[in-house]
Amino acid sequence: MSGFVEKPEPIQVPGLVHLHTGKVRELYRNEAGDLVMVASDRISAYDWVLPTEIPDKGRVLTQLSLWWFDQLADLAPNHVLSTELPAGAPADWEGRALVCKSLRMVPVECVARGYLTGSGLAEYDQSRTVCGLALPEGLVDGSELPAPIFTPATKAEVGEHDENVSYEEVARQVGADTAARLRQATLAVYSRARDVARDRGIVLADTKFEFGFDGDDLVLADEVLTPDSSRFWPADQWEPGRAQPSYDKQFVRDWLTSAESGWDRKSEQPPPPLPQHVVDATRAKYIEAYERLTGLSWS
Repeated sequence: MSGFVEKPEPIQVPGLVHLHTGKVRELYRNEAGDLVMVASDRISAYDWVLPTEIPDKGRVLTQLSLWWFDQLADLAPNHVLSTELPAGAPADWEGRALVCKSLRMVPVECVARGYLTGSGLAEYDQSRTVCGLALPEGLVDGSELPAPIFTPATKAEVGEHDENVSYEEVARQVGADTAARLRQATLAVYSRARDVARDRGIVLADTKFEFGFDGDDLVLADEVLTPDSSRFWPADQWEPGRAQPSYDKQFVRDWLTSAESGWDRKSEQPPPPLPQHVVDATRAKYIEAYERLTGLSWS
């Protein structure tokens, strides 16, 4: 059992129709048929959306995504139409709401990996492959790969795991031409972002993108290159052979699996609320990632 510990009731706004409550985002449609995407301060771990929010998290994700969309504009069009607050929307939506094109979304999580860790490491340890792609012997947790690889996954519902799949399975599901375009776009965007992050002292270990079609155009959608969708490591602390310190929800994961939390991850019981020190440390990491990547001060 997993999912929301406490599923929120969506805010009702005149002129907007609520479509979906995700782990972090609320999705609406406006009267023009465009999507309105609102990033909350919710945080998830171990397939649970936790009962405790991280202040400013939704704004950090939104503003960082906007910054990255600008950096990537020559490589991939994106879905953002406006950052203007919809009429009648609550003031709290400021900085966290985007008006976006309604796309025909491709049902694939487009994952790019430049370093070995996470589920990729687990598969590599068993078979020396990741998503069926053969890799050299001798790699360890945190190793840089010879070249970035495209390792897609199926999109899961809230409370479920994304499942890694082979490129061939993606081609079977969406067609060979679309699969090839997804792979090319994913690796191009990852490579650009990896180089940008590296110049700022950050290792972009892996990331996931979502794409949709606007007519025949493949468009980058959802969030992009945030601590929720990517593994960012401080470059000066990168040391293959161990788990790397990261700019993400690691404080949350570590506390949930500690004796202090009292929570058994293997039980069907929902996780407990987060203590203030974990909330504060997690918020600080998200803001630090934003500031180091963009060079801007969070305010």
